[in-house]
Amino acid sequence: MKNSKTLFVSQAALIAALYVVLTLLANALGLANYAIQLRFSEALTILPFFTPAAIPGLFLGCLISNLLTGAILWDIIFGSLATLLGAVGTYLLRRCKWLAPLPPIVANTLIVPMVLYFAYHIPGSIPYFMLTVGLGEILSCGVLGILLLLLLQKYKKYIFPAASAKE
Repeated sequence: MKNSKTLFVSQAALIAALYVVLTLLANALGLANYAIQLRFSEALTILPFFTPAAIPGLFLGCLISNLLTGAILWDIIFGSLATLLGAVGTYLLRRCKWLAPLPPIVANTLIVPMVLYFAYHIPGSIPYFMLTVGLGEILSCGVLGILLLLLLQKYKKYIFPAASAKE
């Protein structure tokens, strides 16, 4: 039992660290924040398909990323909650891999535009931000996420042994 708790915490921490590193990379390229967003780290939102440890890992990774990239309080709170909701949704849809990227796409497309409009006061409209954030999420979660899922499925018994043992 202790071993599975250690594995859970280790996986969550590794996922959080990967999320942070990938977000910082996107931020360095000017892609992580504001109206046009393409966070490579959002591809990791597919990981709850494989392990529930990804849920706290993604939440903490997003929270830390938002702190490190200079996001304002409302973005730190609601952006991280959007990632948490998306991760829980992906975990709940883990029986259907083609639908697994949908929850983070929807959560971020609905929540992040409100933050951009009301908290940052970026010029533009909520529908415009829904379009830009939604397209970024489709690319990050839908395209990159599914590619990551297909790749990881080949190695899941090595990378996610606890999840593979339950099948």
